[in-house]
Amino acid sequence: MTGTIIKSTGSNYLVRDGGDGPIVPCKIRGRLRLDGIKSTNPVAVGDIVDYDMDADGKVGVISNIQKRRNCIVRRATNLSRQSQVIAANIDQCLLVATIIMPETPLEFIDRFLVSAEAYKVPAIIVLNKSDLYADGLEEVVAEMSGIYTKIGYQCICASSKTGEGIDTLRNILKDKTTLLSGRSGTGKSTLINTICPGLDLRTGEISVAHLDGKHTTTFAEMFPLSFGGYVVDTPGVRSFGTAGLTNEDVAHNFREIFGLLSQCRYYNCTHTNEPGCAVKAAVESGDIAPSRYESYLSIISGDTKHRQKDY
Repeated sequence: MTGTIIKSTGSNYLVRDGGDGPIVPCKIRGRLRLDGIKSTNPVAVGDIVDYDMDADGKVGVISNIQKRRNCIVRRATNLSRQSQVIAANIDQCLLVATIIMPETPLEFIDRFLVSAEAYKVPAIIVLNKSDLYADGLEEVVAEMSGIYTKIGYQCICASSKTGEGIDTLRNILKDKTTLLSGRSGTGKSTLINTICPGLDLRTGEISVAHLDGKHTTTFAEMFPLSFGGYVVDTPGVRSFGTAGLTNEDVAHNFREIFGLLSQCRYYNCTHTNEPGCAVKAAVESGDIAPSRYESYLSIISGDTKHRQKDY
């Protein structure tokens, strides 16, 4: 039998049989755990798997993970060399970010986008809680949007309170499988509840003391949308470490840097201190946003101090 992983809770999984069949609780065969798997989770939400029912006919046993079309991967922990597959076989991802309560650092956004580019998943940035963006914050939003729209990313302002952007997001999600990701407290679950009220996902409050979010989504889970398509809601994360990428990969997956590689004096330019570097010249002229270049340098540095930092 074949099905799709719709929820992962450690070593237990829920599998939707076939296209829209019944939900079957499953475990993975022990051999599968050690068979060349380098990630902390050998099976991820969105994976298409083959399974057989056990002798009692109550629990399925996953025997094979079919080849993934794509996936989103991050470093499992700040100091770990292992990776964590957030979701697999998705059509697109929405990165939910906020300017305040809590603030989403630009480097967090850049790290996520690099991973999305590397694993061939189209990404859209959602600037959530737009009802809070007053008293000069409109300029901050415009500046942030400008950085990313300039290099081809769609940015959407949204608010569950005012309804801004909700219809646009509903159209984007329709008939597609979409990963929803972002830092804790950015309002991912509330946003989905507004877009598709019948889901009634659990939501949490912001800690006033720390202006940060609490983890209300514990495990990644795929939900059907009433208007067509699926959304994968994921636990909020404080940091997003890139995994499995060389420095050359990183340069290739910063869109504006990749477009200038052929113009650098040296073919193996690292865009750090070499003369005749087209990337550094573009930063100095304002064609590349300084924040993006700083993110690039931070990612390729890969030092221990950086890895321990939360974003």
